[in-house]
This record gives sequence, C-alpha cells and structure tokens, in this order.
Amino acid sequence: MDDFDKALDGFEKVSAPPIGDAELTARLSGLQARLRAEGVKAAWLDASSSLRYYTGLSIGLSERVHGALIPAEGAPIYVSPQFEVPKLETMLRIGGEILPWEEHEDPCAMIGARLGQLAAPGAGLALDPATPFRFAGRLTAAMAGAVVPAETMIAAQRQVKSAAEIAIIQTAMDASWRLQKTVHDLLRPGLTTTELCDFVDEAHRRMGLAPLFVAVQFGEATAYPHGVPYPQVLKEGDMVLVDLGGILNDGYRSDITRTYVFGTPTPRQRAIWDAERRAHAAAFAAAKLGTPCEAVDAAARASLAADGYGPDYTVPGLPHRTGHGLGIDIHEDPFIVRGNTTPLVPGMVFSIEPMLCVYGECGVRLEDIVHMGEDGPHWFCPPAMTLDAPF
Repeated sequence: MDDFDKALDGFEKVSAPPIGDAELTARLSGLQARLRAEGVKAAWLDASSSLRYYTGLSIGLSERVHGALIPAEGAPIYVSPQFEVPKLETMLRIGGEILPWEEHEDPCAMIGARLGQLAAPGAGLALDPATPFRFAGRLTAAMAGAVVPAETMIAAQRQVKSAAEIAIIQTAMDASWRLQKTVHDLLRPGLTTTELCDFVDEAHRRMGLAPLFVAVQFGEATAYPHGVPYPQVLKEGDMVLVDLGGILNDGYRSDITRTYVFGTPTPRQRAIWDAERRAHAAAFAAAKLGTPCEAVDAAARASLAADGYGPDYTVPGLPHRTGHGLGIDIHEDPFIVRGNTTPLVPGMVFSIEPMLCVYGECGVRLEDIVHMGEDGPHWFCPPAMTLDAPF
C-alpha cells in the first residue's frame, strides 16, 4: 500500500444538517415580498442554482424549458416536459402546480398564458439571470407585460447566508482544509499534477463531498491564475499551488488554495510569498461591517503596491478581483471587486484571494473563505501564516 492509499484510508465521511423545508419556504416568501415591492407579478427560475435555493429542486439544464414560475402570491408553478413529470413529482419538496408541456408545444407561450391567468398582484415577469438566451428571448416575446432582471432580488437574499448554510459550508471547508494539509505532507519528487488531482478527487469522495474542481500547478506554472493545459512533474525547489473544492449536501461548496515551496525556499520565493500574505491579511482587516465590498479589494491592492507590485491589475501584481461569494455556486455575490459598493453585512460569505502573479517566474495565491458575523469577519479555516509552516 503506497502513501496515497494509506492517506485515503484515513478519510471518513463528514456530514452537516441539511436545509429544512421551513427555510425553503421562508426563502420563497422573501422572494415574493420583493416581487410585490417591485410591482412584478412573478419570477421565472430556470434549471439553475436559484431554483435549488428557493425550492430544493435540482434539475439539469438542457435544451428543454424546465423550471418554476414563482407568483408574487401563491404556490410555485413547476414547468416540465410531460415525460419528466412522474420523476418530478417524487423530487418536489415545496408543493405547487405542475404545468406540463408536450414535445410539439411551446412552453414559453404556455408560461406567458399562465402568467396572464394569475391572480397575483403586479405585472410582468422577473427573469432568473441564469436563464439561457434561447429561452430568455422566447419568454420575453411571450409575455404580455415587461420582462425585468431578477438578479438584484435573488442576489439580495442569496448573498446573506443563514446559520444552516454557514454550518454546511463550515463542514465542507474543514474537510477540504484537512485535504490540503494531506497533499502538502504527501509531496515527493517525481509526483505529477495528474496524480495529485486524482488523489484530491478520491479523497473528497471518501469524505462524502462530490468533487468540484482541483488545480495543481508547479514552478513557473503557478504564475497563471487558472493553471496550464498540460501535466507537470514535481522537483525540488518548485513553488506548488493547490486549489481545490468539493460539494456537500444541498449543493454547498468549499474552496481553498494554498501555495508553498517544495524544498528550501529561495529569498525571492520568500519575498513573493510574504507580499501575498500581507495583502491577504490587509484584505481581511478591511472586511468590517458596513464597509463596501470594493474596500476589501482596494486594501489588498494597496498592500501589494506598497511592496512594489501593480498598480491596479498590472502584472507583476494582482490581475483579477480579490474575491467572490461562495454558496450553492462556486462564484456568486458578493464579488470583492472595485465598483461593488454593497456594504458587508452579517451572513455574507466570500473568498479573500489576492493572487500575486509574476509571469515567467511563479505566483502565490492564498485563498481562504470569510463569513461575516455580528462582530465582524471570521475565517472558516486557519489561514497560512508562514511559508515554512503553511498549516
């Protein structure tokens, strides 16, 4: 049995209490209140993460219209291909009408007609931002009233997590943090990025998380935020970047990146890592209740600029936003980026990852997830404090 097999045998399944039906009902009530406040008669939720968020129903996106019409008042109306109805009936957690359509029928015209029959207040339709364009255009043409974006209404709810959501994310993050440490401990010369990626996926499965993604980069390839399209072999002195995440129950995700040196760091590697660590800490320090999201991004960039990197998106420096929200989607509101003036409030969950990229040399990304409490920001997992002891 090799080191990887022994490590896998040490992983056990994790769990967290699922989101209850009462919470789903409260979410729907919140969306309906927003629809009434905006004077909109209903919202369309496509086969998207928002459909799952509001109803607990998770269905795959396809070329067929499948989703739910949420009236400003009343129960959901689930729109489904007729042949999917028997399965759909077994999946519903929030009751409502089912509006089926046959293959030769136009479901968008049926949705438009059903909207016109609703007794709910308001007019028009709010459209899920994840609705594919080929459906959005047909839905717009079929509506008697105006079609408006539902994005701000949905984001206002989804970006503020409940205690139950935070508990699931905490469990997922704890599992992925432990996996990060195990990867660090297993490194040896000659390992390939492919071997490590396979190990990460299997370890997540052993812990009960569906593999979401894993990126492993060595040496100069660590300079590129989304990696390189070819495998690599680990050698002494390489910078190592490992970014991974998994999906736990109800679709909630983990996301964590660690970067360190395999072997003895050079003074240059240490200087780059320390600059990233300072930017990471500056962003966390700026994440105060009531502060706009963009201020967290600005703090990370100011720290890097003080160390001679940037400015702005210039490389060597930070070429992308400092962070993103995390929940049922791996990237969701709130986005930690210039121009986002949304104030930080309790319940928000987002990453801090001001990656320092030095093309042609190396890069360092320290990515950790923060949740905002009533008393300010909290890490889900311990951040890396020193290059020599990153865990």
